[in-house]
Amino acid sequence: MFVRLVYESFRRQKRRKLLAGVAISLGVGVATAMIGVAIDVGDKISLELRRSHANIVVTPQEDTLDLEIGGVNLKPPSDGAFLNEADLPKIKSTFWRNAILGFAPMLPVNVKLGDAGQSGDVTLLGTYFSKPYRYGKDNFVTGVRSTNGSWRVSGEWPADDSQNVLLGERLAAKISKQPGDVVFIEGQPHVISGILSTGGAEENQIVAPLALAQRILGKPGAVRRVYVSALTKPEDAFARRDPKTLSGPMYDRWYCSPYAQSIAYQLQEVIPFSHAEQIRQVEQTEGTVLSRIKGLMLLITLAALFSSALAVSAAMATAIFERRHEVGLMKALGAGKAAIAAIFFTEAALLALIGGALGFVGGSLLAHRIGLSIFDSQITIQPVLFPVILAIAILVTFAGSAVAIRRAVMFDPVYALRGEA
Repeated sequence: MFVRLVYESFRRQKRRKLLAGVAISLGVGVATAMIGVAIDVGDKISLELRRSHANIVVTPQEDTLDLEIGGVNLKPPSDGAFLNEADLPKIKSTFWRNAILGFAPMLPVNVKLGDAGQSGDVTLLGTYFSKPYRYGKDNFVTGVRSTNGSWRVSGEWPADDSQNVLLGERLAAKISKQPGDVVFIEGQPHVISGILSTGGAEENQIVAPLALAQRILGKPGAVRRVYVSALTKPEDAFARRDPKTLSGPMYDRWYCSPYAQSIAYQLQEVIPFSHAEQIRQVEQTEGTVLSRIKGLMLLITLAALFSSALAVSAAMATAIFERRHEVGLMKALGAGKAAIAAIFFTEAALLALIGGALGFVGGSLLAHRIGLSIFDSQITIQPVLFPVILAIAILVTFAGSAVAIRRAVMFDPVYALRGEA
């Protein structure tokens, strides 16, 4: 009899049940999409930021040491020490090597630009553009094209083993040069592969292969600093702990967490005589962006679920009011409040399961669409999320139905059978 009552309810009130099911599906679908994106958005945003800017810089250890006597800095004015280019592949030997997307060494050199009769001092910045590397069994390609995705080139990128250069946009306008022209650097001709636009100081500089800068400086294998782009976890209080004060499991937890600080610490370990630190502005920007986006998604999810609960409440209230004679008859025949409530909660649970399943499918498709349109990559909805979504659907449906069901169990059978409830 119980099953028949539930079945007849769905058969006779198709429109009411459909309205409630659609409300559940829409609310749960939005919740599924937002939860799926929120889970995956951290890596997506971090990856987008890493493509635009590096977040860790490695410099010679000597640069961090100040020699002061009596308040007077006696450190000689120089360009400082250099890192060894041969040590750079060791960056891929750290615990978090798979989180490191790329690195770009930098070597600035002051050069004479122009021929002997017309020359001026400019900065030539040596770096990698897209250099293939091998460390152990791993083959990878690294350079500014991996770490500085915001750089734009009109023309072509130079090859790392060539003598061609990029000219900064403002510098090119100043000396009236175009891609394909020849520029004289230290009296030697070099072909301009492209014009570089960065929005930074590089627009007034020449950007060239690292080997060319090393040859001009007369220091083979010299690197002034290295910018590293790594996928990291946003900074929290534990990330700011000094590893020297940690011991045992706490140190292992800090060391094996993808914080920018812990990755920088490991880079110091593998690159001799180096100092690595996070670029705080980039890391803080990432943390702020993530927290705000996730907060917005939480608000959208709550608003969608609240709207769904209101729609379910209205649909259930109307459905129960239309069935007041049925409720009155059941109570007149001796049915208790628990039995009547069980019928309506069973109907609500079935609606929640059906609507939740449909909402999960629709939300997965919506999340996939959001991923392609915003991040140009797929958002993966984990199957483990399905029971969570069903639980949310049941909770929302019960919350929306509770008031109407409570009113139903309180019906006076006399008035309900007379149609006065």
